[in-house]
Amino acid sequence: MTKLYRRRYIPDEKLLLKDDIIVTIDSEKVVTKWNVLSPVHPFTHGVSCYFIKEGFKVSKFLDSNDELVYWYCDIIETDYDAEDDSYTFNDLLIDVIIEKDGFVKVVDLDEIAVALEKKILDEKTVIKAVNRASKLLDIIYGGKFDEYKNIVERV
Repeated sequence: MTKLYRRRYIPDEKLLLKDDIIVTIDSEKVVTKWNVLSPVHPFTHGVSCYFIKEGFKVSKFLDSNDELVYWYCDIIETDYDAEDDSYTFNDLLIDVIIEKDGFVKVVDLDEIAVALEKKILDEKTVIKAVNRASKLLDIIYGGKFDEYKNIVERV
């Protein structure tokens, strides 16, 4: 059975996503449904698609009435362990939030600066994260984000 892990660098942790439900999985993407780990957010559950080659995850955050709270995109690096049949999604700290009204904001840029400064991430990884965030923003501002949203919304 395939296992999914989320690796964060700030704070340093690796969590087994034991309660996430894998909807579909192939060499290019992993789609999951999930509930929040702690009920302190305006959202209670959601659907995520890890776009492995693109290096980002697109999540639809929903409230208890199944209404959209916002879209949340994480910049990631994916490691697959064939022997263990497990995916580790390494959170590269930069995130993009798309509000219901379409307002886009980039968050946690300070965290990637701290990670570089404290040598938590190397220069090559930070460059990769910034390039992936730039590509994602080009997709959003270029009107092509619906192609990614549609994959998530089919669940």
